[in-house]
Amino acid sequence: MVPRYSRPEMTAIWSAENRYRIWFAIEVFAAEAMGQVGMIAAEDAATIRKAYDSDVLGEIDVPAIDAIEAVTKHDVIAFLTWAGEKLGPERRWLHQGMTSSDVLDTALAVQLKQAADLLIADLDKLLEALKTRAFEHKLTPTIGRSHGIHAEPTTFGLKLAQAYAEFDRSRARLVAARDDVATCAISGAVGTFANVRPEIEAHVAKELGLTPEPISTQVIPRDRHAMFFATLGVIASSIERLATEIRHLQRTEVLEAEEYFSPGQKGSSAMPHKRNPVLTENLTGLARVVRSAVVPAMENVALWHERDISHSSVERFIGPDATITLDFALARLTGVVDKLLVYPERMEKNLNRMGGLIHSQRVLLALTQAGMSREDSYSLVQRNAMKVWESDGQLSLLQLLKDDPDVTAKLTSEQLEGLFNLDYHLKEVDTIFSRVFGGASD
Repeated sequence: MVPRYSRPEMTAIWSAENRYRIWFAIEVFAAEAMGQVGMIAAEDAATIRKAYDSDVLGEIDVPAIDAIEAVTKHDVIAFLTWAGEKLGPERRWLHQGMTSSDVLDTALAVQLKQAADLLIADLDKLLEALKTRAFEHKLTPTIGRSHGIHAEPTTFGLKLAQAYAEFDRSRARLVAARDDVATCAISGAVGTFANVRPEIEAHVAKELGLTPEPISTQVIPRDRHAMFFATLGVIASSIERLATEIRHLQRTEVLEAEEYFSPGQKGSSAMPHKRNPVLTENLTGLARVVRSAVVPAMENVALWHERDISHSSVERFIGPDATITLDFALARLTGVVDKLLVYPERMEKNLNRMGGLIHSQRVLLALTQAGMSREDSYSLVQRNAMKVWESDGQLSLLQLLKDDPDVTAKLTSEQLEGLFNLDYHLKEVDTIFSRVFGGASD
């Protein structure tokens, strides 16, 4: 965790204090259920629950627990030893029939669920920002590019609507991944429930808002976690896609949009004129960090037999790092979108930059509809288009076509002029917005 890229609420989820409180809750709820089914003395179970409700642990003394672990070389035993000192003789019932993975895996499920809830809230804020800006620029014409080259007109609103749809899919995937990873395993050594009854697991799961794991092999199967981190990786890739688009649009020779540049901000230590896309460049890098968790999470799926701990050290890194980084990145991207400077006049200038080449397909189609073969139509339009291209847009495609007798033999000047109407390309914008946003209006 790098403080520069961390936000307090997400960071708190991965604190030792939060982890230990979840561990204690698991032990308490398990003991409570054991008292209900007669596995331990009911009055002792009630005493343990009462101590939990009164916050018997108080402030978690992490250094004290670390000191115990330095001797025991076992984190769960160290915590139980420290926590047991806060209780009376009833502490002997803690961890009855349970194994460490029951506590560790169930606690991790709680933390991942907590983290997912924050990330879903982050996505909701980003979606709202994208929606607002998309409707603002719904009919702002801009050039669409393929291979980085001018293609045909689109709108800036459609660019943002596409991003909205992508992140909306990500939200649905994250909800599914959260639900899939939020399982509870209190099944004892090798997962057979030999020393702890299934009713105990069901009670703990209910108290923690989890679902009982159908079958655990002492550990919760790591395919669930692999899917969770893969989902985070996809979201990170979507962040990078939008960040890359903004970076391209901010290039000096394009300059159709740019990050907000605040008063007093400096772009370069050497060149006072610079306004660099530093936030979106940063987002590109952060996306790489989040994706770096995906392969290790996949490799964690294959554990030896019913359990080993080769996954444990990995998850101590990727759990906090991926969720904290993604939380920060989503918040940063929301700010970029919300404050993004958009330049419709520059978009119009770029639309007109290449002498009307962006309308070439309409001429091609019109010639075929006038009876010319597609091959001849393509060749005829291309030979005029290349003259415009080679003139760097100084020549006019429309004028060259009007001067070409092979073209005018099929199309009148009035027909040709009608083919260069920008509005033609925007006629289905409402349809697309309806698909993306449903019945939403601006």
